[in-house]
Amino acid sequence: MNAAFERTTVEVDGLTVEVLVDLAESPLGWLARRRSRDGRPMIDAFQLAAGDRLRLDFTRAQMTPRLTADWSSTGGRRPGAPTGLTVSEASLAAKGRMQRALDAVGPEFSGLLLDVCCFLKGLEQVEGERGWPARTGKVVLGLALDRLARHYGLAASAKGPAQARTRSWVAPNGRARVDGAVSSPGG
Repeated sequence: MNAAFERTTVEVDGLTVEVLVDLAESPLGWLARRRSRDGRPMIDAFQLAAGDRLRLDFTRAQMTPRLTADWSSTGGRRPGAPTGLTVSEASLAAKGRMQRALDAVGPEFSGLLLDVCCFLKGLEQVEGERGWPARTGKVVLGLALDRLARHYGLAASAKGPAQARTRSWVAPNGRARVDGAVSSPGG
């Protein structure tokens, strides 16, 4: 795959930082860049954000497969860590967040999300391993990402009441009017 780097801002532990992202690394990045026949992205931005959030917790939970021993984790505090957690505390917290997310999507979708978002398997590989017909992985992944995004509180658009209830207003002379009664400011 060719690297496709893009600068973007992300929120990490309450801090907004600018990062360089390799969009070709993740199958989700590939799907987000591709367009379907009607010109829409194959996955929406909120679905990509949900999948990336799951992958971030997967990485922080130190669940990525290792080829060698990891001698860096001594249980101490990470330099510059904003949360003040030890490495093991941060790992446990990430595992808990990940488990809650996987529980929320259910057993039908959790394995697929782990394969695509965390282990970075392509849809063709997942379809082959699961014995699914060609091109069904994209549909099932879309449903799984929708459910994951709902768990994280992400959506394509913000929705609320058509009109907020008016609580009070101030007249041009600076006096508030409530039920026809006029009151002076501060009193």
